[in-house]
Amino acid sequence: MMERISRNTTGPIIIIGILFFVFGFVTWLSAVLVPYLKIACELNSFQSYLVAFSFYIAYFFAAVPSGWFLGYTGYKKGIAAGLLVMALGSLLFIPAALARNYGLFLAGLFVQGTGMALLQTAANPYVTIIGPMESAARRISIMGICNGIAGVLAPSILGFIILEGADDIVKNLGTMMSIGETDNYLSLLDQMAGRVILPYLLIMISFVLLAVFIWFARLPEVENEQEEDVDHDIKGKKTGIFQFPHLLLGVLAIFLYTGVEVIAGNTIISYGVFQGVSLSTARFFSSFTLTGMLIGYLIGIALIPKYLSQKNALRICAVCGLLFGSAALVSNGFTSILFIAMLGLANSLMWPSLWPLAISNLGRFTRIGSAMMVMAISGAAVLPLAYGWLADHFTPKSAYLLVIPIYLYILFYAVIGHKAGRQSN
Repeated sequence: MMERISRNTTGPIIIIGILFFVFGFVTWLSAVLVPYLKIACELNSFQSYLVAFSFYIAYFFAAVPSGWFLGYTGYKKGIAAGLLVMALGSLLFIPAALARNYGLFLAGLFVQGTGMALLQTAANPYVTIIGPMESAARRISIMGICNGIAGVLAPSILGFIILEGADDIVKNLGTMMSIGETDNYLSLLDQMAGRVILPYLLIMISFVLLAVFIWFARLPEVENEQEEDVDHDIKGKKTGIFQFPHLLLGVLAIFLYTGVEVIAGNTIISYGVFQGVSLSTARFFSSFTLTGMLIGYLIGIALIPKYLSQKNALRICAVCGLLFGSAALVSNGFTSILFIAMLGLANSLMWPSLWPLAISNLGRFTRIGSAMMVMAISGAAVLPLAYGWLADHFTPKSAYLLVIPIYLYILFYAVIGHKAGRQSN
C-alpha cells in the first residue's frame, strides 16, 4: 500500500515546486528557439513553429505510457527517469548545432517533450490530490509561480546568449547572399548555430544532478484518497472513462488552452519584429507574457477558493482572453504587442482551474483521466503550427484571429461544459 500524504506536505510541495520550475524553464526556452532557429536553419514561419510541435506532440504519444510506467515505478523513480530522458534530449542539441541540422534539433525537442510528459503525468495529479479538491487551483497556482518565474528567466537568459546581435547577423547574411559570399554566409550560420552548445550542455548536466537529487529525496508515494468515496457513488453506473462528459469536454479545453498559451508566448517575439521592433529588443517580449501569468498566479493564490471559485476564475480568464485578443487585432504597434503579452494574464488561471474541474469525481478512473489531460497538452503542438501557417499565408497579426474561438470554447466549458453528465456543479 502506498503512503498517503496527510499532514506534512511541505517537503513534497517544495520538491514538486522545483520540478515545476524545471517545466517552466525548459518549456519557455522555445520562445527564443523559434526566432533563433528561423535564422540559423533558414526557415519560414511554419517551419520555425515545428519547434513547439516537436516538443508538445510528444505529450500525445507519451502520456498514457507514462501513466503505465508510473504505476510500475512509483512517482519518485518515474520522476527521476523523466529528468534523465530530458537530459538525453538536451544532449542531442550539441550534434544538432555542430551539423546545423534542423531535424536533429527537432528530435532533441521531441525527446525532451517525452521526458516532460512523464514528469507532468506524475506532478499534476500529485499536486491536485495532495489536499482538498476545492483548493486545488490554489496549490496549482503556487506551482505556477515556480513555473512562471522560470519562464520569465529562461527566454531572457537564453535570448541574451543566442540572439545577441541578431539584427546585425540578419543584415550581414542578407548582404553576403546578395553579393554571393557563400562561404562566409555558411560560416556565419554555423557560428550562430553553435551558440546553443554551452547552454544546453549545462542544462543536460542540471537534469542529471536533479535526477540524482530526486532519487534520494523523501518524496512519498500517494494515492487518491477520494477515489474510494467517489467509486462508491459511481459504482455500477460508470464502466469506462468515456462515460464522463465533463472530462472529455475538459480534455478539449486543455487542448485548446495549451495551444493558445504557447501562441501567446512563442509568437510575440516574431510579432514584435513584424510590428517594426528590432529583434534585439523583441527577444525580451516573451518575458512580458510570462510576467502577466505570474501576476495571475498571485491573484489566484490570494483569492481561490475563499473569494473566488475555480469555475468563476476560469470564466473571468476566458472573457479577458476574448477582450485582449480582440484589442490586439484592432490596434497597432506596441499597443497591439502589449495586448498579446496580456494574454499571459488571461491564461494564468486556466490550467489551475481546468485541471481540477475536469478530473473531479472520476474515482478509479482518475489516473487514466489525468493521462488524457496530459495527452491534450499536444494542443500546444498543433495550434502554434496553425498560427505559423496563417502568418505565412496572411499576416502575423491576422493569424491571431485563431485565439478568439478558443477563448469562446473555454468560456463555454467554464459556464456549462464542466457540469456535463454530473448531478451537480
